Amino acid sequence: MALTIDLGVAELAATRFAISPLSETVSGLQQLGDLDRNPLHLRWLRWAADELARHPLDLSHTWPLIVSDRPNWPEFLVPAPLGSGASIDDDLAALRRTPASQVRTSLRRVFGEDLPAPAAALAEQPAAGLRAIAAELRAAHERLIAPHWSRIRAVLDADIIHRAKQMAAGGAERLFADLHADLRWRDGQLRLGGARWRIERVVERGPGGLVLMPVVLGSPYVLIKKRTSTQTTVRYPARGVGALWTAGTRAPAGSTVRLLGRARAELLEALRSPATTTDLARALGITPSAVSQHLRVLRESGLVARERSGRSVLYMTTALGASLSGT
Repeated sequence: MALTIDLGVAELAATRFAISPLSETVSGLQQLGDLDRNPLHLRWLRWAADELARHPLDLSHTWPLIVSDRPNWPEFLVPAPLGSGASIDDDLAALRRTPASQVRTSLRRVFGEDLPAPAAALAEQPAAGLRAIAAELRAAHERLIAPHWSRIRAVLDADIIHRAKQMAAGGAERLFADLHADLRWRDGQLRLGGARWRIERVVERGPGGLVLMPVVLGSPYVLIKKRTSTQTTVRYPARGVGALWTAGTRAPAGSTVRLLGRARAELLEALRSPATTTDLARALGITPSAVSQHLRVLRESGLVARERSGRSVLYMTTALGASLSGT
């Protein structure tokens, strides 16, 4: 289904980027449920499946809502973050604040009037049900997302840095053209779709502009919240996901080791996915000060660049560094 959103100058001015730990948690669970599974996450999926086999999670309230035979799921499970870098606590608080009327409307939209038992129980007691769902999602986040959150967050931050540069270089048209192959912005409208999608639908946009949310543990497709009581979210695959689970897992080429030395060659290999100094020190088993010294040499050689994102400094390979590491 092709979707169109009216996005004029005023709405575009209010459009922003945001990162959501809850979005990653829900997306990760859907990947485990084989919903639009992305093969790039195979390493994480194997790890998560083993983790859950050892110690299963109780997701009795949440799982039936996000993994079912329906083509969509209740939008209130991933509310639009209020800030650019919300915490899991912020996200879950927003989830619990969902009005009862919105919960019931969303459930009927997904499941119809004859609600299955878990959805019917939530519709009967929305406040208690949302608290139970929030508790389950917190447990899922702590078990499945938090151990990898630092590296996931680095990829998300790097994506937003790249998008900001695209916006500065070519405006909204270039931003949305680069966001995903199926997205285009033109003449005050954002369109998701292509020639293969014959059914057209206009999205009932929420108040203000859009909230653009890169997602690591998600499907390879763009997901737009079609109706919402908060701002409309556009969730899209973050850049560099393919290298996240494999960076640092292969031995650097012998020629790279001879040129840079083993420590710096391994550092360049680990930076196929963006990372902080702390991430790199943990991954390579060396001190942060040693990492910093090696990074300084790699930066001076034009192989690595750094970007500040909030309180963190991200390091990533340049085009020259990627070429040398064989990315």
